[in-house]
Amino acid sequence: MARSIKQDVWRTFSKVQPVYLATVEGDQPRVRPVTLINLEQRFWIATGTKSAKAAQVRRNPNVEFCLPLSEGDRTGYVRVAGTADPVEDSETRARIASQIEFFSYYWSSPDDPDFTLLRITHVAVEYLAPGAAEAETFIV
Repeated sequence: MARSIKQDVWRTFSKVQPVYLATVEGDQPRVRPVTLINLEQRFWIATGTKSAKAAQVRRNPNVEFCLPLSEGDRTGYVRVAGTADPVEDSETRARIASQIEFFSYYWSSPDDPDFTLLRITHVAVEYLAPGAAEAETFIV
C-alpha cells in the first residue's frame, strides 16, 4: 500500500500548537508565532480584533504558516498557504473557542467583539518530511 502524503501531513498537527504565521502589510511580509487550532482537518486562528495581524488580514487575506518538524537530527516542515476568512457564525465561534485552553484569558465569550476567529481556506500544502531531499505539494 502506497503511503499517503496527506495522511503524513495531518499526523504532524496537534489539535492546538504554535506555528509561524505570515501576513502582508503593504508590500512587507510580517511573520509571528501564533497558536493554530486544527479541528476536523480545518485550520483556525484566534486573535484580537484590534491586533496588527487582524488588520493585515482585513486588507489582504492571503496568509501562510509554517510548522517546523524534526525527528532526531533530521528536520523538515509543513508550509500551508491560504486565505484567512473571518468567521461570524456564533455556533462555529463557540465550538472553536471551547477548544482553546487560553481563551478566557483574552476574551469574555465567543461573542466578545475583540475576538476574531479566522478560518484558513483555499489551502495549498508544501511538505518536507524530516530528512527528505525534496518537498511535496498538494491542495486540501
